[in-house]
Amino acid sequence: MELQESQSQQSSADNTLDANQQRITGIWQNITAFLGDLLDIREGSEREETIEAVRKDISFQGHNAWILVFSIFIASIGLNADATAVVIGAMLISPLMGPIVGMGLGTAINDATMLRRSLINLGVMVGLSLLTATLYFFISPMKEITDELAARTYPTILDVLIAIFGGLALIVAKAKKGTISNAIAGVAIATALMPPLCTAGYGIATGQWTYFVGAMYLFCINAVFIALSTFLVCKLLRFPMANYANQAKRKRVSRWASLIAFLVLLPSIWLFYQLYQDQIMRSAANSFVKNIVQYDGMRPNEEWDKVTQTLDIVMLGEPVPEVIIEEWRKKFKQTKHLSLSKVRFYQGNSKPLASNEGVEMVQEELIDKLRLIQDKDTHIKALEDQLRSLNSRSKDFDVLSEEVRLNYPQIASISYAASVNKDFITQKTDTIAVYNIIFNDSTLSIENRSEVKTRMGKWLRYRLQSEKVKINEIKPDVSDVTN
Repeated sequence: MELQESQSQQSSADNTLDANQQRITGIWQNITAFLGDLLDIREGSEREETIEAVRKDISFQGHNAWILVFSIFIASIGLNADATAVVIGAMLISPLMGPIVGMGLGTAINDATMLRRSLINLGVMVGLSLLTATLYFFISPMKEITDELAARTYPTILDVLIAIFGGLALIVAKAKKGTISNAIAGVAIATALMPPLCTAGYGIATGQWTYFVGAMYLFCINAVFIALSTFLVCKLLRFPMANYANQAKRKRVSRWASLIAFLVLLPSIWLFYQLYQDQIMRSAANSFVKNIVQYDGMRPNEEWDKVTQTLDIVMLGEPVPEVIIEEWRKKFKQTKHLSLSKVRFYQGNSKPLASNEGVEMVQEELIDKLRLIQDKDTHIKALEDQLRSLNSRSKDFDVLSEEVRLNYPQIASISYAASVNKDFITQKTDTIAVYNIIFNDSTLSIENRSEVKTRMGKWLRYRLQSEKVKINEIKPDVSDVTN
């Protein structure tokens, strides 16, 4: 009987467990189905129409050529005048995105004609853009580099991420039924293909080739990763492959497309890794300057050289002792990600500087010194106020001690000190007035001493209008009594 009951209980437990597992499985299936419906982009994608739309955007002649020239002029003016809104307006009307998307799509669907046309048109667009930007900056009277120009002279890891996600957003928007124009406009602004080309033209016009190389580097990163993102999405959506007359030609084109995709992907991975490492070292260098290079009256200005992996720190204001600088050098070598890098310290303006930069640094140094003088004046005034307060308290104590002498003849001497107490439970800090007294008669009974201290405590609290008063009895020094 007991065996049957045990088997029945076991069977009931198994049934309950199976029911719970089925409920959990059902919940998971519902969540999976919901996420699948939410994130699925295969449904609602027009593959054939997208291919035709991209093929039309590749074309570069007539109207598109003039639109490109005008947009380059507008972007160059915006960069030259440091006007962000003007630069954004130029990016919105630029037709540069078409051939780049065509490169990714042509590689994905093995369309050799589309890929070849995209490469040729992109090359012509870049050449025309550089020519237009160079012409503008050559005739422009304003040759100084602005913040907008300087921001496009070297890529960072963030530029790579923007290009990747911008390219993904662009091709997804193009593939949707009814193209999302707002998304395409947003990608045009975010990926910023126009400003790097204008900055490269500025580098050619002014003979500053480091700006030219850095700006072209940034443009190539944007172009490569937008094309790569297009390639990946088109493969995910299974865009139809291009049709060829015979199987041999299709295989040959497929091999060439795969080779091009590999040649683009391999340097991209290496480039991403290099920029990521550089960003880590830059962040470590900035953190080192912010947290370690600190000295009263001194302000550091840092500059990171990516090529030599060297951190130059110009210290303005108060001279820093060599012992402290040597300690900073040791900590620099111990800093994570900077062990193989170098650091150089310059006191004041010992480092050669450009004329404008030197004037600005001298001005900043003078401002820092004036602030330091003001801080010293403020500190001196605070000390003077504190001294006056002490003198006032001393006079008050003289009056108070005379009253104690008249009211309490049992007391031989009295001293005063402010005691600052910290309560670790309540985290409150209080200042208590502590009065130390010595009795005349050492044979005075404990009851009499306690009575005098109690009465004196009540009187002092009333006299000072404060409850924070404490009275301590001090035993007289034996040597003093002997003398």
